[in-house]
Order: sequence, then structure tokens, then C-alpha cells
Amino acid sequence: MRARNLSHVAEPVVRIPDAKVALSTASVYPESTATAFEIAARLGYDGVEIMVWTDPVSQDIEALRRLSDYHAIPVLAVHAPCLLVTQRVWSTDPWVKLQRARAAAEKLGASTVVVHPPFRWQRQYARDFVSGIWRMAHETDVRFAVENMYPWRYRDREMLAYAPDWDVTREDYRHFTIDLSHTATSRADTLAMVDRMGDRLGHVHLADGKGSAKDEHLVPGRGDQPCAELLERLARSGFDGHVVIEVNTRRAMSAAEREADLAEALAFTRLHLASANAASRSGSPGPAGPAGRGGS
Repeated sequence: MRARNLSHVAEPVVRIPDAKVALSTASVYPESTATAFEIAARLGYDGVEIMVWTDPVSQDIEALRRLSDYHAIPVLAVHAPCLLVTQRVWSTDPWVKLQRARAAAEKLGASTVVVHPPFRWQRQYARDFVSGIWRMAHETDVRFAVENMYPWRYRDREMLAYAPDWDVTREDYRHFTIDLSHTATSRADTLAMVDRMGDRLGHVHLADGKGSAKDEHLVPGRGDQPCAELLERLARSGFDGHVVIEVNTRRAMSAAEREADLAEALAFTRLHLASANAASRSGSPGPAGPAGRGGS
């Protein structure tokens, strides 16, 4: 039998796009930032996004650099301390927080700083936010990707907590972050919002939700958001930003259960990033039905 000439074997049909899949350190809460690096390395994530919060390690650039080097896991993004619980982290001045987030990103080699729009009671900050973000964006190669939020709800009452708006596409920003748990909570049309962001979509927080008033951050595929469809769109469009798994595992009964959830989220993401490329190369339209919409 004649030996097969392996040099003429066809190129594989499935081709993973360049978008990197990162783990948000918030996804391991209440475990530590250091634990997030360890889990990301063990499960095969491409990097981490640092949620800067009350964990001292998340605020310490040298400690983060050592963790990154030790686990061979790059820091791909820095989430500025914009939460209610982080109002005193890295100063009480919101502009100082963003300057320190940018400096951290530059020193750690991260390409993106994720920032929330201001709370409405931060009146001066909110008044200057759009122009200030543009000014900071011109001062660095780091992307300031402003993240969509949601109205706060209690029973039948709704409070607009963010300014200029929770729907960041109503303002002119250079880069956006789309968060699918937030689109679920706001009950917005996710794909319509992505369309409005257009080529300014620079960063993705991948999670799921069921439209609850609570920001759920479910594992992708466990809610009603179009997680799969969005990933397939990103793959077909040649998206070059990062897809960050930002899910809530605080109710995990054990470390093994938390790790299983994070492994499932990574597998879901890689599957749907790859399936769009396989479909486009084979000429088929891609998945249809509930799986194609991100449902389960």
C-alpha cells in the first residue's frame, strides 16, 4: 500500500478566530484574585480581566505582574473600580480611578480598561464623562470601553441610576463593552444594541440572564440571551477584541462546582466562536433554533 502524502491533507474546516477568551477575576468571588489566575491557567483560558475591588491584590500592580508571570496567564483587561463597594478604592475621585486603571493596563500589557457610566449623583463627573473619556482615549493606546448598564428596579418602580444613560449607545464613545447579563436586566434587545455599537464594540462580557431585576451573570446557555448568536457574529466579523467570561459562581457549593461552571462557560464560548467559522467555510448558514439563539 502506497504511503499517503500528508503534505496534501486538506486544511481543517474549523478555524478558531483571533478573539481571546479571558476569565474575569470577579467570576471566582468570593475566592481571591490569585485564585482566578490559578483557575484560568488550569482550564486553558487565554488570559484574565482584573476586577479592581477591595481585594488588595487586585489593586497591586506588582503582585498582579508576579501572578501573571508565575501562571503564564496574561492580563488582557482591567476593570476600573466603578462599583458601589469600590467607591474608596484608588481614591474617591473617579477621574483618578480611571488614570490609575490606565496606568495599570499599560504596565501589565492589557489592551482595555472597562468603565461604567457614572452614577447620577456623581453630577460633575457625569457632566464631563463623555468628553473626558474621549480625552483619555487620545492619551493612550489602551481602549476605554464603556459598558452598558441597566435601570434599577424595585417591584414596579424603576430608578435611572446611571448618567448620561445606562444605554451607552445613546452617547458618542470611541469603544464599547457589551455585557449580556446587563442587557437581560435592562430587557434590551441585545443584538440591536450590538448593531448600534457597530465597529466600536471592542470588548465583551459574556454571561446570561433571564430578565430578572437582579444582575444575574449566569453561565452562558442558562438564560435567554443570544450568547451563541453573538459569538457566531463576532467570529464571522473578525472581531479582534476580547470575550471575557464574567459569571456569578458565589452559590457554588464547592471549588469543584465553581471550576465546572467556569469550564462549561469556556467550552460554550470556544464552541460558538468556532462553529461560525466552520459554517462559513462549509457554506452552511450556521446553527438555527434555540441553540443558535443562545437558549438551552
